[in-house]
Amino acid sequence: MTSLREQTPGYLLDRHQIRMTVVYTALFSLVFLLLSVPFSGETWFALGSNSTFLYTVAFMLSAALAVLVSRWLLGRCRNLKRFALLDYVLWVVAEVVLVSLLYTVFTRQGLRLGIISAAPRSNGTIFLSALVYSAVCLCVPYTFCSLQSALRDKDNTIRLMNYGNVVSDKPAPPYADKRITLFDNNGVLKFSISSDNLYFIESDDNYIKAWYMDSAGEMKQYMLRCRLKTVEDSFADSELVRCHRKYIVNIRNIAVLKAEKEGYKVDFDIDSIDPIPISKTYEQAVLARFNSR
Repeated sequence: MTSLREQTPGYLLDRHQIRMTVVYTALFSLVFLLLSVPFSGETWFALGSNSTFLYTVAFMLSAALAVLVSRWLLGRCRNLKRFALLDYVLWVVAEVVLVSLLYTVFTRQGLRLGIISAAPRSNGTIFLSALVYSAVCLCVPYTFCSLQSALRDKDNTIRLMNYGNVVSDKPAPPYADKRITLFDNNGVLKFSISSDNLYFIESDDNYIKAWYMDSAGEMKQYMLRCRLKTVEDSFADSELVRCHRKYIVNIRNIAVLKAEKEGYKVDFDIDSIDPIPISKTYEQAVLARFNSR
């Protein structure tokens, strides 16, 4: 069972996921409000061409902007070393409260200006009513998008563990050759290579770069849209070891393990590849794997 203290899954903080969530939330909220307003006496939203309709549009645009900014800030958190699932849940609660407060302010101001014709209510009553609508409008699409991304991420992880011969660094041998296959975020097989020829994988925002030696003995790189975390989970028991937030290295191809003032670094003894740092988070795991190879 997933604990709220565990690290937030990377797919929840991915830029594509955040963009998709914002779009789904906007569409769902619009449809939900259009269907529920005629049957509710708690809201002042109106359709048409009068001032209340324009005021409704102003509120919806303001709420959408608030959520958009919040989601953008949330995306920046993917660079944090520790952003627990509990932090993500609290962030969503804060968004619900923010939109509810925004609705309360708009309601009080609209009543004062005479734009809204409704029975006077206390700020607390308005806020609690808005809290229910905001929770539905935000949490339902958030949950849907999260489940969809979780299923896609799990599917990619399963696919990534398969071996095949599609894009190869050398002709397929007549015997079983253990290969590392990489799929993109859409589940399409993009890259297949002998595990002996893969040196390291580097994260580049929403993409990864696989550095490998081709059949001519030249160091090359292949870029595809995939999460480094997916690769780490898929090959947890292989020679591929996470050593840094941005790097996974092939422990078998490391030539030298350097202890420097700022920490350890791995060196493949290849001129075109700079030494790769080992962060404190992964230091003990890398040292243990290196010493036992």
